[in-house]
Amino acid sequence: MGADGDELAADIDLFALAQMIADNAGGMVSIEDAQSHVLAYSASDSTADELRVRSILGREGPGEYLALLRQWGVFDRLRDTDEVVDVPAHDELNIKRRLVIGIRRPADARARTPRMLGAIWLQQGARPFDPDAAEILRGAAAIVGRLISRKLDAPTTEALLTRRLFGAGAAVDAAAVANALHLPSAGPAAVIGFAPTAGEPAPGAEPAALGGVLRLRASSFRGDSVTTAIGDRVYVLLPGYRSAQAVTAWTRQLIEQLEAQRSLSLRAAIACPVPDLGGVAAARAEVDRVLDRTAASPASRVTTLAEARTAVLLGEVLDLVGARAELRDPRLGALFDYDRKHSASLRDSVETYLREHGDVRAAAAALCVHPNTLRYRLRRVEDILGMDLDDHADRLLLEIQLALHRRPPPPGASG
Repeated sequence: MGADGDELAADIDLFALAQMIADNAGGMVSIEDAQSHVLAYSASDSTADELRVRSILGREGPGEYLALLRQWGVFDRLRDTDEVVDVPAHDELNIKRRLVIGIRRPADARARTPRMLGAIWLQQGARPFDPDAAEILRGAAAIVGRLISRKLDAPTTEALLTRRLFGAGAAVDAAAVANALHLPSAGPAAVIGFAPTAGEPAPGAEPAALGGVLRLRASSFRGDSVTTAIGDRVYVLLPGYRSAQAVTAWTRQLIEQLEAQRSLSLRAAIACPVPDLGGVAAARAEVDRVLDRTAASPASRVTTLAEARTAVLLGEVLDLVGARAELRDPRLGALFDYDRKHSASLRDSVETYLREHGDVRAAAAALCVHPNTLRYRLRRVEDILGMDLDDHADRLLLEIQLALHRRPPPPGASG
């Protein structure tokens, strides 16, 4: 149970693994989940005690025995240590000696800290445990942890079809998916994308947990709704739905309820109506455009591409400009250098002037300076940049370039 553990875990089931542990460690094995339900077990012989027999027959540990194990601190020790716990025999209770080790989910990107998945129990039989029984159990716990984790994480056929319907993975025939998921393939539908509000700590907003909450809520709103998590977002399909007003009202109410009841801060984008299920992937791309480009303000917590088109298109234009170095105006560097060297505020002054649509008095009032002071600053800006602020083309270019510099750096960017 060592170097080839990953390959072994992929090729063996829990019952075969339980028997292998028993053969190598000596004794009788049962593998249980975190609720003491029996998942698998090895062959028993005449030395099996009452705890083992009743656990296997009932598929879970008997309540009175579980209470004793808790009283003896066995479950606490399993939670607190990765080591093998030795549970002595209690002849008066007809309980044989056992070695037990906790099963944990391997620490990875999906689970930053190991999570308790259950335990492997090794009951002593007619002969003592093998000398390396504890080592065998440690290796077995790692393998079982991977096996159970893979089963928990593996998407079902329905989940895979749903993800593909939303455009994740290989393309699928919408009519075939509709038939498999018992959905109407024709008629308008609605697609809603949910995302955590940027910058907000969101306990419970992990995609899997959030997907479960939204699946329940969406199913209560419409029984044939379909929900899937892709990346850090959750998407809901409401088949046969054409009322954008009703969908928006439900989405807004849902976000308010989740914030009030679960402290989940979310935002959403809606595509409605979607002509048919063949358009679901394109609708998801549309809501992603909105979620990528809308700020997390109360006014934009629930929106559509039609409502947010200016923000979406401007953001995408800035993306294109920012991605090509030759489209970035190097003259702005001189303006920023001047401000740094002279502790000046030419950039703020010209940005306020542009925001006030070229109204010097309004801009000066916003900056709390005299209009003549602002006029002087604007002349300095024109001299440094070599631009004419009365020229529409120069002003448009300057606004785009300043907007590009106002954007936060992408995640992971340095400097």
